Amino acid sequence: MSLARMQATWDADVAAIAARDLPWHKLSGARVLVTGAGGFLGGYLARTLLGLHALGKVEAPVQVVGLVRNAARMQESLADLAASPHFTPLAWDLNTIGVPDVGDIDYVLHAASQASPRFYGSDPVGTLLPNTIGTAALLEALRRAKAPKGFLFVSSSEVYGAVAGDATLGETSYGSVDPATVRACYAESKRMGETMCLAWHQQYGIPTFIVRPFHTYGPGLQANDGRVFADFVFNVLRNENIVMHSDGSARRAFCYASDAIAGFFSVLLKGTPAQAYNVANPGGELSVMELAELLVGLYPAKHLAVDRRHAPDSPGYIPSAYSRLVPDVARLSALGWTAHIAPPAGFRRMIEAYTA
Repeated sequence: MSLARMQATWDADVAAIAARDLPWHKLSGARVLVTGAGGFLGGYLARTLLGLHALGKVEAPVQVVGLVRNAARMQESLADLAASPHFTPLAWDLNTIGVPDVGDIDYVLHAASQASPRFYGSDPVGTLLPNTIGTAALLEALRRAKAPKGFLFVSSSEVYGAVAGDATLGETSYGSVDPATVRACYAESKRMGETMCLAWHQQYGIPTFIVRPFHTYGPGLQANDGRVFADFVFNVLRNENIVMHSDGSARRAFCYASDAIAGFFSVLLKGTPAQAYNVANPGGELSVMELAELLVGLYPAKHLAVDRRHAPDSPGYIPSAYSRLVPDVARLSALGWTAHIAPPAGFRRMIEAYTA
């Protein structure tokens, strides 16, 4: 992997996010805590905040406190962020029952979560605690601030559960989640995290904002992520045929990272507190099989193929039982947001970010 190529892609994506017509001035000089800063979405949030001043979007630089769990990996995962004089790393485990000492802060952007199904079977406790205990701790940390301005909770499309039929999902289109199953550790904890946001807003007046990303992809995902779109991308990068672990009929809406992050900031800066917003690209709907065929077709010179032998899933992976997860984004669109990058361009951009 070329770090220079990856950095260049991140920089261009941040510029595209900052080019959105948003009231960025609200963040001028703010001190913002970003959880999961060493991860995929948290990293994008932190890089965007740090880039606003250089891009002329805020008068004073944003001060970012990047909260990560693994102190040993901090420098490796945050190497580019650590170079900024406006970034401060902070090691804290959101599985801990306690409130982190973060000092006076203006915003919390809570993106720390084990989103991949590969964790649900092997680490259900570590999956659910950051979304529940961790969310409560962060809400309390912001409540103790002098003038809390906003708490962004990155929830998930998994909160919808098993919905009837294949209709697009509006923010009230709930189905059932069986809490007595291991896989429920993620969906149920995200549901509780959302309820906590509403509770802290109702009782303490904390301006909380909820986003529900669907399938978000882009540079920064790891080879061991475990989600099907990441697996397929790294198959292509390794010049491997894509092996199907299902019949490929499940349909998902794939949203490139810069579009999703622009959606997050649209909600934080223009949205209604204590109201959930779907963040996804309905125009990026593909079946799993169509995605595999798209990725193979992007690079015909590699002579790759889609292997349809339905190989078993990796140990610990608990697959989704939902046939179609495609959102209605009218609520987000009403804030002026639209997706700019379609899957063919987005996945090519992602793959080439990892290429020397």
